[in-house]
Amino acid sequence: QVQLVESGGGLVQPGGSLRLSCESSGFNFDIYAMGWYRQGSGKEREFIAYISRDGSIRRYADSVTGRFTISRDNAKKMVYLQMEDLNREDTALYQCRRLPNMSVDPWGQGTQVTVSS
Repeated sequence: QVQLVESGGGLVQPGGSLRLSCESSGFNFDIYAMGWYRQGSGKEREFIAYISRDGSIRRYADSVTGRFTISRDNAKKMVYLQMEDLNREDTALYQCRRLPNMSVDPWGQGTQVTVSS
């Protein structure tokens, strides 16, 4: 059974940084690409970061390019999202996902990021 557990969110001031973590289990982690999604209040879920199986390819949504960095540790079955220069528009529930996105996979509980002074 696929399980993804996100952590590392919290309250941060504008301009601040956070590092999110996602612990995976229940599947062969290193044969899947991974991604991060986020959903702000009243907004649609947004795909923001992609990393290939071996970490050699990374892609980002325009909204986070240059500020966020996705990485992974296949030995630990972990994926990370380093977030810099946060602003209020980054306030959202952040969730990781194995890719391709499959409807059979349950969504994790996510980790809330709130950017506020």
